[in-house]
Amino acid sequence: MAQEAVRPEVGKPLAAASNLMRSGKHREALAKTREADAVGGKSAYESFVVDRMMGFAAASAGDAQTAAKALQSAMDSGKMSGSEKLTAMEALVSAYYRAKDFKGAAAWADRYTRAGGTNAQITGLSAQLRYMSGDSAGAARELSAQVAGDIKAGRKPSEEKLQLLANAYLNQKNTDGYLATLEKLVTYYPKPSYWTDVISRVSRKTGFADRLALEVYRLKFATNNMASVEDYMQMAQLAMQEGFNAEGKKVVEKGFAANVLGQGPQAERQKRLLDLANKRVATEAATFAQLEKEANASADGSLLVNLGMSLVGAGQAAKGIAMMEQGIQKGGLKRPEDSKLRLGIAYLMAGQKPKAVQMLKTVQGKDGTADVARLWTLHAQQH
Repeated sequence: MAQEAVRPEVGKPLAAASNLMRSGKHREALAKTREADAVGGKSAYESFVVDRMMGFAAASAGDAQTAAKALQSAMDSGKMSGSEKLTAMEALVSAYYRAKDFKGAAAWADRYTRAGGTNAQITGLSAQLRYMSGDSAGAARELSAQVAGDIKAGRKPSEEKLQLLANAYLNQKNTDGYLATLEKLVTYYPKPSYWTDVISRVSRKTGFADRLALEVYRLKFATNNMASVEDYMQMAQLAMQEGFNAEGKKVVEKGFAANVLGQGPQAERQKRLLDLANKRVATEAATFAQLEKEANASADGSLLVNLGMSLVGAGQAAKGIAMMEQGIQKGGLKRPEDSKLRLGIAYLMAGQKPKAVQMLKTVQGKDGTADVARLWTLHAQQH
């Protein structure tokens, strides 16, 4: 044990440093450790205890470089226990973080994890540190693996983790990764802002068909993303143009109830649209029997699908869905994928989630139809 003795000229400033550390006077403590370090002829053990005290004092004082040099020397001495090494690494992560040297903090967090450290505040910080250090690709890899692990284990990935992953992909201009992460956000945390972003990005994809505009508005309406006058007016007009008059009326009424419509210089025009919707709904009710007869007599099932969707929008879900199913079974559809998409939406509007998901997952097409169906599926499966 003689070789582990500390001479007074070394031990006295170290004891003072220890007392100062306990009092929160870290810079003064660091100065005392430097006094001890200045003593000549130190033994290996004296050098170790000086490095150890200097490292922890420097880390607490925010001097990351001095802390790293001293604690690395202490760890290399072979005199530190495994648990003390982990404590030293934790201190270094903290020191580099406070110094805003996120690359250094990330490196020590990785080393801590590889050494078997289990402090979640350190291990969970690694990906964030990578991101903050500018390593978006590394952060995305790590976060993607964590999210996949959470989902596989039946855990809900944290919103913060998904946000960080989305930003890491965005920084890399990785559109596919960003969109996939947005879809997870709307599944687990269906906030209007996330839905706004994901709907906007999907509908702006190259080759997205204009005819799907009403399906996009229907999704915005279902996810509480109707924010502007244009949203309400465009959706109502599109619905009425395609013969979904009751749905158009409902949209305009919702706009008035939300005080988005009926205000400002366009208020009269908006009132005229509501009057027109009311008139068309009344006319449609009076001529429904004739419309149904024409749909049944049609060579293909398109009219049945559209008339059924109109009934669903008017609140007659059971009859409307039966008519849509009949239309799809009849066949001869110009756009069968569109019809399946609308039937899936109709199931969801009627509260039949399992049927909706089953149908929506069959929708194909590279013109945006499958993309819209996938978003509706996510809406149906929100956690």
